[in-house]
This record gives sequence, C-alpha cells and structure tokens, in this order.
Amino acid sequence: MIQHTFQFLDGIGPGKEARIKAQGIGHWDDFLAVESIDGVQDGKKPYFDRKVKEAKQHLHSGNTSFFSQVLPKQEHWRLYNHFKEDAVFLDIETTGLSWRDEVTVVGLYDGINTKMMIKGINLDYTLLKKELQRYKMMISFNGITFDVPFLNKQFPGVVPSIPHFDLRFGCKKIGYSGGLKAIEPHFGIKRRDLVHDLHGGDAVLLWKMYRATGDEHYLNLLIEYNEEDIINLKKIADTVYKKLAAGKEQKENNC
Repeated sequence: MIQHTFQFLDGIGPGKEARIKAQGIGHWDDFLAVESIDGVQDGKKPYFDRKVKEAKQHLHSGNTSFFSQVLPKQEHWRLYNHFKEDAVFLDIETTGLSWRDEVTVVGLYDGINTKMMIKGINLDYTLLKKELQRYKMMISFNGITFDVPFLNKQFPGVVPSIPHFDLRFGCKKIGYSGGLKAIEPHFGIKRRDLVHDLHGGDAVLLWKMYRATGDEHYLNLLIEYNEEDIINLKKIADTVYKKLAAGKEQKENNC
C-alpha cells in the first residue's frame, strides 16, 4: 500500500491525492508514466518525479527512516506489509501515569520471540537503544501518545526514527474504540486465565508488590501480562492492516 500514496510529496494531502487518483493514477509507477497531472503544476512534475524515484530507492533499500520523516503519521500503517518481518511490537509498564513516574518493563516482540527488559535487571539506555536499532518499524497501542514519549523522557533519544503503526488509531479507523483489552475480543483474542482480569492499574500494583517483597511471583505475573500485550498486538496489526488496505482499495475503485 505504500506505493499507492503520494502524501510524502510536498503539498499533497488526502484531498489532492484523491483528485490525482481520480485520474487513474493510483501507483507510483502510474505517476511516473504520465507527463502531466491535473492539479500538479507542470514545473513541479519533474521535481515530484525525482521524489517518487527517491522513495522507490529508499523502499527497495529498506531505509524506513526516510518514510518516518516525510510520510504523515496517519499513513505509516501503509508500510506494515513491507516491513512486518523487521518490525517490533512494543509495550511498556510504568510506576504510574505521571511524567514523574518511571518505566519498569519494556516488552519487545519480533513476531517470533519476546524480549523483556526490566528496571534494575537489564533495562538501561545502551541496551534498549541497541535492541530498538535492530528494527525498521514499530507497532504499539497508544504508543505515539504514551509509550514513546515516556521512553524518550527517561532515555532521551532512545527511540529510533522509524515508522510507527499505532493500533489505537488504526482500530479507530475501522470502527473499534477503547483500550487494548476492550478491543481484543473483536479480533477473537482471549487472554490466558492467569492474566485475563488484569489491567493497567494492576500492572502498577504488581511492580510495587515485587519491589516491596522481593517475591518474583509478582514480577513474573507482570511479565506475563506485558507479554500478552505485545503478542496480541501482532494479531491485531495483521487484521487492521488488511482492513485498512481493503478499505482504501474499495474507495479508490469507486472514484
């Protein structure tokens, strides 16, 4: 789907993009194949052609940081199908919701294996930065608003400049609102009994109990809770991407 958007070009938003596609120009190759486009100044067409060719090169080389800089955040989902094998599904736990609070757990999932980074054990700036630099794309639920700002507050600059598919907003586009736990059943997801009834506030309490008692039962429960989050993100992302892509195709076919 990334090759079906022109919103990385200067001055082209959803409205102008729709007018371009109404002329039968729905793909980067279509754009390059014509000499002129209604709504695009003739003097700008060669410049835009160079930018489209540049985008093709970056896509081919896997340089996703290019797209994170030029593509509107609400369009980052378009890159998912290209880079899901090199994506990280991320979720954090904290000591609370205030900006004075701290990150306790960073859960990372690459689609096969999970990696849990724990405050006081293996969570620090260097290790986290090295881990995140392995990936070309990030998927979260409300990470744009919460997880990424929180991480960058505690570990300035630790989050790389890569596209971010935030499923909170992706789900909203296809008609699902609310928190992750409320949305999961719509995707056929049922949590394991041990963590089925746990929510964000419980995660804060589990950390406090672990620190107060040293009992690893509380830490293990917190880890399992976070692990469910990141594994379920992939199941949701796969479906949300397909529905968003299908919706775009249907809309363009009706133009």
